[in-house]
Amino acid sequence: MPKMKTHSRAKKTFSITGSGKVKRFKAFKSHLLTKKATSRKRNLRGSTIVHKTNLGMVKRLLCIGG
Repeated sequence: MPKMKTHSRAKKTFSITGSGKVKRFKAFKSHLLTKKATSRKRNLRGSTIVHKTNLGMVKRLLCIGG
């Protein structure tokens, strides 16, 4: 059986923390920013952890885990 290939967009989007959690950046911060409130844009900064309901799909795209 051939090796599994990592999804090319997933390897650029997600990263693994030292404890094994998957880190991602927040959406809705790329364009049409003039109509969004400053507090909303500030809240969209930085990164967060992938929710447990999506974790299996992301790990399958990254070819990690069992």
